[in-house]
Amino acid sequence: MFRSRQAVVLTVFGLLSGASPAHAAEPAPGSAVRPAVEVVARGLDNPRGLAFGPRGELYIAEGGRGGAGPCRAGAGGRACFGTSGAITVAESGRQWRAESGLPSLASPAGAHALGPSDVTVTAEGDPVHTVRLGGGPAPETAGMARVGRLRAAMADLGAREIPADPVAVLATGQGYLVVDAAGGALLRVSRRGRLQTVATLPRHTPGARPTSVAEGPDGAYYVGERAARDGRIWRIEPGRAPQVYASGLTGVADLAWSPAGELYVLDGAVLLRVGKRGSRTVVTSGLTAPGGLALRGGDAYVSTCATCRGAGTVVRIRL
Repeated sequence: MFRSRQAVVLTVFGLLSGASPAHAAEPAPGSAVRPAVEVVARGLDNPRGLAFGPRGELYIAEGGRGGAGPCRAGAGGRACFGTSGAITVAESGRQWRAESGLPSLASPAGAHALGPSDVTVTAEGDPVHTVRLGGGPAPETAGMARVGRLRAAMADLGAREIPADPVAVLATGQGYLVVDAAGGALLRVSRRGRLQTVATLPRHTPGARPTSVAEGPDGAYYVGERAARDGRIWRIEPGRAPQVYASGLTGVADLAWSPAGELYVLDGAVLLRVGKRGSRTVVTSGLTAPGGLALRGGDAYVSTCATCRGAGTVVRIRL
């Protein structure tokens, strides 16, 4: 449990999209760059987004391992529903599942799961997460809910006429920003559950899907994109058309700004530092299916094996 705090959960059901970290690119043989790396959490089921709480505790969204069903057959094979999704906390060498029993949809082997996809923490220290289920056979749909002794639905992106695929969430002073991969949009969810479209990204290349969002030191929002070719990072100011900040990427899984104003990007199996003028420095490569990124102090934290049952980890990388 979250000790003396309440937890807040943003649970949203949408369409399966190419935003899944299953398609992370691998580096060329012999090209791996290996700075100091330490495992800080292990034994995770399809770990995805990461966020730090006020005490320095690390929250991890686990997609789960599906369950006994109901099941469905799709283009990617058979997938079964369960309640194995979770939010795990890692702190001071310990880890525990602070929230469990969340929806999950995965192969019979428990791999490539859809479920809790990202987590953020509010200024009050309340964790918020998204869940994506690919329109799977869930017994019910729920919106944003307060978890504790009472549950009160606040918003449900899946109830819209246009299905959504929420892959990332970011707490702001005005509520929560949600990346909708299906609609190619950045949405705002107010604290009272009101939905608003902040921006819709141009469909510049087939199959391009947004995956992640971070607030920059300039107050603008930066949205990462996964694409078969020419993936981009978009700079978004509300009320203005999205502008290209970086291009030529392929598999952006997540991005984060450091306190020094440097942008770090998970692109395929590589962690990059992207300069203001487009320069790129490889921090580390050879990561196994990374799914989420968070920065703290002089370290980057990356969830790996984001498509694996029970073998997922979070590693700390010295920057």
